[in-house]
Amino acid sequence: MAARHVLFVCTHNAGRSQMAAALLAHLGGPSFVVDSAGTAPADALNPAVVAAMLEVGIDLRDNEPTLLTPEALHEADLVITLGVDSAELPGSHYIDWDFPDPAGSRLETVRPIRDAIKARVLALIGELNSPAAA
Repeated sequence: MAARHVLFVCTHNAGRSQMAAALLAHLGGPSFVVDSAGTAPADALNPAVVAAMLEVGIDLRDNEPTLLTPEALHEADLVITLGVDSAELPGSHYIDWDFPDPAGSRLETVRPIRDAIKARVLALIGELNSPAAA
């Protein structure tokens, strides 16, 4: 079976989508091709997000926010939005994950967001790897 291409989209691509993409790449292994992008990318990742991910062994220090392109949407098998109104995006098949935006937050606030995203990523892996999803 070919790897599934999952694209995570948030507004600034500096927090939620970066964490979700990194967690799926880390936990999902070669079953997934993972990307993230933002509709209005920030200049840099949120430092508290970088620190929170380092705590779980994932290094985002070299990551940069990326602008969402029509090509990225077209190439993805699954698009997961985090705080982006999917009605503003072309196409019709999106899954929305509702997590607080960690922008400007301290590490203590980002940790529970990271952990909630991790739990949802683990559930997604289980869903996509189930025989019914094949």
